[in-house]
Amino acid sequence: MVRFARICGTGDYVCEECGTAYHDLETARRCEDFCRTHHACSLEIIRHAAHQPSEVPSTGS
Repeated sequence: MVRFARICGTGDYVCEECGTAYHDLETARRCEDFCRTHHACSLEIIRHAAHQPSEVPSTGS
């Protein structure tokens, strides 16, 4: 399930499979569906990313 996170002062939706963040929910859902189905990221989808996984804070702290 896509999660909502505040990143760099903005609210973004994060793919739970790969950790890539997007400004819109629909793209994050498409990313998550693709990642879950293919066990890989789609270059066509992640080109719309707002933040890469290394920029997304963990939810554990």
